[in-house]
Amino acid sequence: MKKIIVVNSTKNWTFEINNDSVKVIDAKSYLTQSKYFEMRDVRVFNLCKNSKYQSTGYYVSLLAEARGQKVIPSITTIQDFNSQRLQKILTDELENDIQQSLKNIKSDHFTLSVYFGKNTAKQHNKLAKNIYNLFQAPLLRAEFEFKNKWILKSVKIISMLDISEDHKAFVNDAAAEYFSKKRYDSAKVIKTTYDLAILVNPKEESPPSNPAAIQKMVNAAENLGFYVEIIDKNDFNRIPEFDALFIRETTSVNHITYRFSRRAHAEGLIVFDDPTSILRCTNKVYLAELLSKHKIPTPKTLIIHKDNLHEVEAYLGLPCVLKKPDSSFSQGVVKAKTSEELATHLADMLQSSDLIIGQEYLFTEYDWRVGILNQEILYVCKYHMAKGHWQIYDWSTQEDENYGGVETIALENTPTVVIETSLKAANLIGDGLYGVDVKFHANKVYIIEINDNPSIDGDFEDKILGDELYRKIIMEFKRRLDESKKMQGWKN
Repeated sequence: MKKIIVVNSTKNWTFEINNDSVKVIDAKSYLTQSKYFEMRDVRVFNLCKNSKYQSTGYYVSLLAEARGQKVIPSITTIQDFNSQRLQKILTDELENDIQQSLKNIKSDHFTLSVYFGKNTAKQHNKLAKNIYNLFQAPLLRAEFEFKNKWILKSVKIISMLDISEDHKAFVNDAAAEYFSKKRYDSAKVIKTTYDLAILVNPKEESPPSNPAAIQKMVNAAENLGFYVEIIDKNDFNRIPEFDALFIRETTSVNHITYRFSRRAHAEGLIVFDDPTSILRCTNKVYLAELLSKHKIPTPKTLIIHKDNLHEVEAYLGLPCVLKKPDSSFSQGVVKAKTSEELATHLADMLQSSDLIIGQEYLFTEYDWRVGILNQEILYVCKYHMAKGHWQIYDWSTQEDENYGGVETIALENTPTVVIETSLKAANLIGDGLYGVDVKFHANKVYIIEINDNPSIDGDFEDKILGDELYRKIIMEFKRRLDESKKMQGWKN
């Protein structure tokens, strides 16, 4: 397997690996050159300095996953570093190792550098290895504080520029050994034990499920023997009390919904939406790369960055649509009708993300929405455009009805190409609960996006299946819980 080390600038790479299968490249080349998009059987090591949300380093790991390439650290691991609470949860089991490793430290603070799973001091190697196994990043730095006992305060990803001069010889040897390995461990996931929590936000203006749907969900679960509790953002620390979590608040990565999902996953709960699906679906740059790689039809699409702004109008034409990577419910999506509007919108959007999405504008009176659960069709709807508007939601108006009508369609009355293409697209994400938005334009089908948190409203998406729609969802929770117990040898 080929190995690629991605750094911000190759000028900063001073280590000697002496391995022909390892290549060091800069992040810009990896993100923009087609030869890296096409690479197969490759493992990517992301050593970029900045891995914060929507930074260059963030996109290296995100797009590596979209391209089907193995990457360390994964996008899930990177996101974990934004959650101090989650770091505490994932490091609880390090308690004994921490106290044993640091028992002879005299100061109240201690910094542990973890270089490719090792530390310069042998007595800290076990702790360094276990921290690496939890957080799966080649270069890490852990900060500890003594308050009656040693406490892990933070873990963060560092870059080569953060390595002190007197550590470089050690790091060079550790890197050579690390990159010579054929197998790299996966990050550890903590598993546990049928109580269902449904996460909602009572104040959300456009939630993915209305109160009628939530009540039907509760009824379906209770009829199948579940204990059900509606929870909100204040119940984060109660997640381990449950066996399953159903997120019915609009998801986003830098948001409480992702932190709930990631903790639930780490605690061994069955969760919709799972954190990987949230990461993949909520970022349109990832979706664009993924759909392109697998030759799924989409409107003409361009991943836009500061170096290709001059290509946008010629490639997409006008009007065109610009999307923030994590936009949802038509928010963060704009239509540029003139060159002046295009320049203004691009300048504004690129202030908050290094990459954005541009697409050709295709007018249709409605979008198809195909609901999919565990790679099977759950429902099909037509989402009509808001009155006098080009989107399903018109956020520019204060009117109560700022969205178009919803028409539920029987599966047998849905074009086969819409069904088949939607399934093919959603299956690239996983086997969770998804809503695939499709345009049928000029007798051709185009995937617009894949949503990890699809709308399921009472008297809309359930118009044909009725209560059976909710029963299907709860039965999938139950099937997965039963399977998990069986695999781990648990007894009821």
